[in-house]
Amino acid sequence: MNKIILCIIFTGLLAACATKDNKEQAKAAVEERTVPEKVAEPSTAKPMVEEVVKGNPLTDPNSILSKRSVYFDYDSYVVKDDFKSIVQAHAKYLTENRVAKLAVQGNTDDRGSREYNLALGQRRADSVKKMMSLLGAQDNQVEAVSFGEEKQKASGANEAAWSENRRADFVYVGE
Repeated sequence: MNKIILCIIFTGLLAACATKDNKEQAKAAVEERTVPEKVAEPSTAKPMVEEVVKGNPLTDPNSILSKRSVYFDYDSYVVKDDFKSIVQAHAKYLTENRVAKLAVQGNTDDRGSREYNLALGQRRADSVKKMMSLLGAQDNQVEAVSFGEEKQKASGANEAAWSENRRADFVYVGE
């Protein structure tokens, strides 16, 4: 604000001493100095916010990449249509960021034997990895592991809890 006042005083002094042509030049010079300052403040603040969001889309809560789980039907390892866009978004991220590495962690509910659930969790993780590979992610970027029933997201012996636990989670290495 002080710069604007000084510019106005400076303009007034120049206008008093200047000819008609110099008055127009002085006015243009003051406008050049004052207008960018007014515009620069909001425009520099906004891109900084966008830069932070664009800097790492994995941490942007508005990004599809913030969704880190794919859910499965009972006794199935087929990626449901509802979750294909999430897998596609993560695969695209990996193709654009070849140094990024991801662990796909397959999980199951607690029904079935421990061995069966470990195998089903692995098939779920492998299914997601294969889909990502077909979408352009490199095999060395994605590791498929199974936790079986060991890493429960929800507790309880009901369909709501079981459906929360039938999933594959995306965990980026170094996060």
